[in-house]
Order: sequence, then structure tokens, then C-alpha cells
Amino acid sequence: MIDALMKDYLHGELRVLREAMLWKLDGLGEYDVRRPLASTGTNLLGLVKHLSVWESRYFGEAFDRPFAEPLPRWDDAGERGADMWATEHETREEIIDRYRRVWEHADATITALAIDSPGHVPWWPRPDVKLFNVLVHMLTETSRHAGHADILRERLDNSTGTTAEYALPQDDPAFWEAHCAKIERAAAAAVARADRVGSANASADL
Repeated sequence: MIDALMKDYLHGELRVLREAMLWKLDGLGEYDVRRPLASTGTNLLGLVKHLSVWESRYFGEAFDRPFAEPLPRWDDAGERGADMWATEHETREEIIDRYRRVWEHADATITALAIDSPGHVPWWPRPDVKLFNVLVHMLTETSRHAGHADILRERLDNSTGTTAEYALPQDDPAFWEAHCAKIERAAAAAVARADRVGSANASADL
């Protein structure tokens, strides 16, 4: 009984995060969902594409239930990094629709297998795994990239949260300006304090 509850709980959390990832694209133009927003090229549509590739792999190949559509290979050096951004020929709709098809495929695997069903992840140091390991890993991976998406979307239009209900800050811009100023003052004061302590310690050593 506890195994079934554990599987349902992890699966439910994964479903929530998947929807949050797609919601991060809502209301943005083509350029903003595609353009690099970090020095490594991280972008919103690329994060969705990346998650679709890896969820298909973890709940597909790892349990001998391969996803039917071609995707960039993890072991092909020529395609390394191709899952992290969208080319000009890939539409937003294609990437989103494929992510949803990956959900269906992954959900079928999760539903069909017990939480202790064996799998094999050849790119892991310890490749022999259980469904539990893969569920936890994919939940962690999706959470991590949902956090990335939170920051990227906030940079674009100040939208935050996981659903439209929480899309905008609940206080006015003046509140957030004052809040950021307070944090800035605390950061500067911490540096000044560390400098004073360092100077005092250096003097004591003389």
C-alpha cells in the first residue's frame, strides 16, 4: 500500500511541475521564449525541449519502453546540447505538443510498473535502477529547471509563481523597489562588516 501511495505522490508532483513549465511560456512572444537569457544560452523553450527529451529517455529506454519519435541522442557528441534550444525551424507548438506526448508515454510507463520495477540507465555510474530512482530523479530534474524558468520569466515581465493565479507580485512596484533596496543595503553592510572584521584580525596578528 505504501509503495502505491509513494508512486502516486511522486507522479502527482511531477504532473504539477510539467504544467508549470508550460505555463512559463504563456503570453510571451516568439523571441522571448527562444532568446538566451543567461551566459550559457539558457532559454525558456529550450528548457521545455530539454525536459521532453530526458523524460522520454528515462521513462522509455530505461525500462525498455522506447518513445517512438526520434530525439537527440545523449551519446551522440554531434547532437550534444541540441536539446537545450529551439532552431528557427522548430515551432513552439511542435515542442509543446511533443512534451505532452512524452507525458502520455511516461505516464503509461509509471502506471504500468511497480515502484520497485527494475530499469537500466546506461549513462549513470550505477546503471541498475528501480522506477523509484527514476521518478525521484525526474522530479528533481524538472524542479530544477522549473526554478530556472521562474527566474527567466521574472526577468522578462516580473511574472512569478507556478500558475496564472500567482503570476504577478501581490504588492505594488514601490513595495518591491523598497524591498530590493533593503536587501541591497544588507548585502553592502555585510561586506563592510566582513572587511572590518578582517582588518581587526590582521591588526591583532601583528
